Amino acid sequence: MGAPHMVEAVDLRKSFGDVEALRGLSLHADAGEILGVLGPNGAGKTTTINVLATLVRADAGTARIDGFDVDRDAPAVRSRIGLAGQFAALDANLTARENLILFGRLLKLGRAGAARRADALLAEFDLADAARRRSGTFSGGMRRRLDLAASMVGRPRVLFLDEPTTGLDPRSRNALWDTVRRLRADGMTIVLTTQYLAEAEELADRVVVIDQGRVVAEGTAAELKERVGGAVCHLRADGETLAEIERVLARRWPVARTGDELAVPADGAETLVEVVRALDAHGLAVSDIGLRRPTLDDVFLDLTAAPAARVGEPVG
Repeated sequence: MGAPHMVEAVDLRKSFGDVEALRGLSLHADAGEILGVLGPNGAGKTTTINVLATLVRADAGTARIDGFDVDRDAPAVRSRIGLAGQFAALDANLTARENLILFGRLLKLGRAGAARRADALLAEFDLADAARRRSGTFSGGMRRRLDLAASMVGRPRVLFLDEPTTGLDPRSRNALWDTVRRLRADGMTIVLTTQYLAEAEELADRVVVIDQGRVVAEGTAAELKERVGGAVCHLRADGETLAEIERVLARRWPVARTGDELAVPADGAETLVEVVRALDAHGLAVSDIGLRRPTLDDVFLDLTAAPAARVGEPVG
């Protein structure tokens, strides 16, 4: 029998009035693992985090953190977790150092202990030069780093990150990714909810996809991408030429058409070469052609049937 999971939820159910936010959701994360949680708006991601972080009590099901039940052993759970929510939990009128000291005092580290912990975290998160600046003057990236530092004051074993890079520019997002990787390398277990598919692919050891309060798929990014098929040959051309190309290719391959683009299932680069030869034999030219492998975007849309417009909207 293997070691118990660091984070475990079994058959969680939660309703808010007539809305069923969680409908039998189960997931787990092991020590030192980053678990990515993907899902469209309203899928139940934030509710799941809130249940695991003891902020919301589930109507049914069980959840444990490091072996402690989130309901019966809530104080023990809280001593083992950190949470960085969708919005920075900082006092804009306090300096970066004062914010961290405040969190330390709330965690009963004592005046001197809270100050030492604050200084260590400011150095660790590259915020020492801004220690005496009010956090309300920080850029988005700096606020997220300070919020993440605040979640680390209690030296948690498990860190919950709920959409941590929402609204950040690419440079700030990459910097935060580096920080998350470093925390995982130090042995921390991280549960990360996100709607940025690239974020899950970059960071997560495993991914669970949830929709309508249930887990609809889980596995590594590579395993999930295999679920939607292999590589695809994509072609673009003007309307009349595209219609003729579709007729030619349909004699040999199943062809899917979307707007001015055709897609043909591909068995690697060999299919691409064969398609080019077939088009050349009929004197047909394309404006663009290439081989594309499935992405987590394809998995997300295939499993949740979510229109692209839902991705990136405010979280439900």
